[in-house]
Amino acid sequence: MPTIPDPEQIGPVDVALVLFEGNQFNGDVAPAIAELQNSGIVRIIDLAFVTKAADGSTGYVEATDTEVAEAFAGLADEELDLLSDEDLQGFADALEPNSSALAVVWENTWAARLATAVRDSGGEVVAQIRIPAANVAAALEALRED
Repeated sequence: MPTIPDPEQIGPVDVALVLFEGNQFNGDVAPAIAELQNSGIVRIIDLAFVTKAADGSTGYVEATDTEVAEAFAGLADEELDLLSDEDLQGFADALEPNSSALAVVWENTWAARLATAVRDSGGEVVAQIRIPAANVAAALEALRED
């Protein structure tokens, strides 16, 4: 039986889909993900790879099922498998032909204490917006120009 985290103690959980055009995925991002996990900033819950070939056919595999998976070995909690087949198929269907993506689910462990305090005080995060990196870069560049 897997060790299931206490939902009252867990930090916010995010799902990210990282696109790699041209199906040129490799394991180069694995060390950065491992560093985040090893430092305690995040806990990787699930990883999978999705692809769409030039002919439109799709596929997906769990991180433990591919050659690239060696780079990701030991990162995901193998006992927790939160990405369903339907999730992965939906991600793959949304890709442009001849592309691939890494689907990763992580707990923001750095925010677990705050999330618990918010829940314990009757609060609830009702919206969260991620500002695209290009927008942040443009805003910072505009500040430099002033």
